Amino acid sequence: MRPDKEFKRVAAVPDGVDDAVGMGDKFWFVAIVNNRSEKASAERLTALGYDTYVATQQEVRIWRNGRRAKVDRVVIPSLVFVRCTERERLAIVRLPYIFRFLTNKAATPGQFGRPVAIVPPRQMELLRFMLGHADRPVSITDRPYGRGDKVRVIRGSLRGLEGEVLSASDGSGSELLVRLDILGCAKVSIDPTDLEPAG
Repeated sequence: MRPDKEFKRVAAVPDGVDDAVGMGDKFWFVAIVNNRSEKASAERLTALGYDTYVATQQEVRIWRNGRRAKVDRVVIPSLVFVRCTERERLAIVRLPYIFRFLTNKAATPGQFGRPVAIVPPRQMELLRFMLGHADRPVSITDRPYGRGDKVRVIRGSLRGLEGEVLSASDGSGSELLVRLDILGCAKVSIDPTDLEPAG
């Protein structure tokens, strides 16, 4: 996600103001909870009537005794997505199992600090689709690879090769063009999940 462009600003409205200033609109907020309590917190919120989502991905886990089982791995620890109005969010944040709501770190702080982060519906759809359909484990990184980043290939026939990101994908695909110095200015299209930052 690109918080500098995609997250919106929500202003707190004093008590007693009925659904003014978009207060009746529902948004996807991000609640911070205890680690390993994401599913339980989401269930409690769902029981209260809220739409929730915990970012999980199904994977096969092999136990020491050789037994295999499908489990839902939490991909983003300590976070529960909650779809609600701003007024409802102000009530949710008072619940004992909610620490706070994620703020938009890319936004300029205002009189009351940084604004609360809102995830656009399209990004929620893409996240859910990716986690539900990806063949490989999905991980969340705080930033995508950008132009000039030094990277190392960690999978495939080019494993171990180091290069520099020449240009990043425009978001419509999952590939990067990487400059590989072994041939001067060789370029290769490669899946970013096959890359890691190089020291």
